Amino acid sequence: MLANSRRPSAALHNPFDQNTSTLVRTAVTLLLQARARERTCEHSAWPSLNTQPEFLASDRTVEVSPPDIVQRRVFRWDGMAVELLEATARDKIAFFFRAPLHLLVVRERGTPSDGEAFVEGLPRSKLRDVRRKLTFVPAGHTYHEWQEPGALTRVVYCYFDPAKMPTLPATTIAPALAPRLLFEDATVWNTALKLKRLIESDDNNGSTYVSALGIVLAHELVRLNAGAAPVDVPARGGLAAWQQRIVTNYIADHLAEQIPLATLAQLVRLSPYYFCRAFKQSFGVPPHRYHNSRRIDHAKAMLAKPDASVTDIGMSVGFSETSSFTAAFHKSTGLTPTAYRRSLA
Repeated sequence: MLANSRRPSAALHNPFDQNTSTLVRTAVTLLLQARARERTCEHSAWPSLNTQPEFLASDRTVEVSPPDIVQRRVFRWDGMAVELLEATARDKIAFFFRAPLHLLVVRERGTPSDGEAFVEGLPRSKLRDVRRKLTFVPAGHTYHEWQEPGALTRVVYCYFDPAKMPTLPATTIAPALAPRLLFEDATVWNTALKLKRLIESDDNNGSTYVSALGIVLAHELVRLNAGAAPVDVPARGGLAAWQQRIVTNYIADHLAEQIPLATLAQLVRLSPYYFCRAFKQSFGVPPHRYHNSRRIDHAKAMLAKPDASVTDIGMSVGFSETSSFTAAFHKSTGLTPTAYRRSLA
């Protein structure tokens, strides 16, 4: 691993030991100071850190297997680190992480032909299009993923020291953060990408700006966890476009599974009650009926092929018994699966 270590200005000491309102004021002030310094062409070196900070020892970064098909660069400062990882070959690749650190995974590029992602406490996902997707792994949680990449993977890992995360207003304790798998949030995404691009630019004038962006990113994760309103407000009572895309992709990837309503609601940061109303407003049916209709549609496509039995087809789309599959299929189409197959002939 290549390690380029940077330490921001000494004026920024333990910046996360502040409440939320102070945090925002500090971040804005630092951003303005950094830009003013750039305009006046002041130069400040980013001194090299020869020893790894304890909070980001080598056994606390994401493990990659095989390790020789990726290039990695790590940049560290007080309370946070950013790692840029890019695959150099389209071989099967696996990732594993479990450490006393928070991890934000920023999927800048990647369309695996096959794969699976898992964060402890959440259902597994086999989502194929992971571009612009984010995953948050709280400290102590297990994260693992494998994929057969269709394009060279490019990922940004942001590591946070839990002891230096921002606190909520009127508290002095950093909140417990919830796991999130392959979600979308425009604010978090844009802040993480700004941070990554500034680091890549190797601009020695930008150390304070990097630190400020890190503070803002940590604050956004706390905001997200606190259940703040999503970036896109559902239009006319329905789900926003990005929410519809996430939910339908998740249902398609977990077609044969029983999907709790709470799981779908969590994916788009809504309460189960409001999610159910918004989903019906967008699709005309409740989530469970939409899920069932997608199962039946998939079964129809399989029935067009004579090599699979009705029992096998029913089980492949999530029905444990042929009788329940036949009843659901007949209710949806007016035909039994066997009669439907004969009608195709």
